[in-house]
Amino acid sequence: MFTGLIEEMGKVAEVERRPSGCRLWIAAAGVLDDTRPGQSLAVNGCCLTAVAVEPGRFAADVVPETFERTTLGVLQAGDPVNLERPLRLGDRLGGHLVQGHVDGVGVVRSVVPEGEGRRIAFELPDWLARFVAEKGSLAVDGASLTVASAKGARFEVAFVPHTLRVTLAGGYTPGRGVNLEVDLVARHIARLFDEAAVTRRPE
Repeated sequence: MFTGLIEEMGKVAEVERRPSGCRLWIAAAGVLDDTRPGQSLAVNGCCLTAVAVEPGRFAADVVPETFERTTLGVLQAGDPVNLERPLRLGDRLGGHLVQGHVDGVGVVRSVVPEGEGRRIAFELPDWLARFVAEKGSLAVDGASLTVASAKGARFEVAFVPHTLRVTLAGGYTPGRGVNLEVDLVARHIARLFDEAAVTRRPE
């Protein structure tokens, strides 16, 4: 479980292509302080297991299922990535509860300067739109964000300068793919309503 507060931006150091997927080597600093093989790290919002930890970098294996549901398959050496360690009991929950289970891939549609920040519009898969509401929470590439507006399969986020500096959002351009994870509570409430509608008996 994560908070969606990005701790640092790492960089893809190496991509080892394999028949069953690939092994990503990520150059990092602070997130490695207490990371050991077998522990989890969120990379662009995707929970991965560190299979090796070396000075200044760690490795994680990416399987075909992850390729299909995320943008990790297009990463190349030199690409920046958002990194976060798992939440510890007793930590402040400054963002929102993020599982690191990417629901789907969205696309940046427009980037417009707004004061000292930027207003960025995203398009998401139709089936995810029902989980996104104005002033609700959403994780984009692992960053906990507040939805400024939502209409159909499009939503907008008003980014403050700090978020633009410390996350991938500062480099977003139209057409770029992003990992999306909808709010955990919204997903479960929707499921309960769906099941209630199916099982409701006529009076």
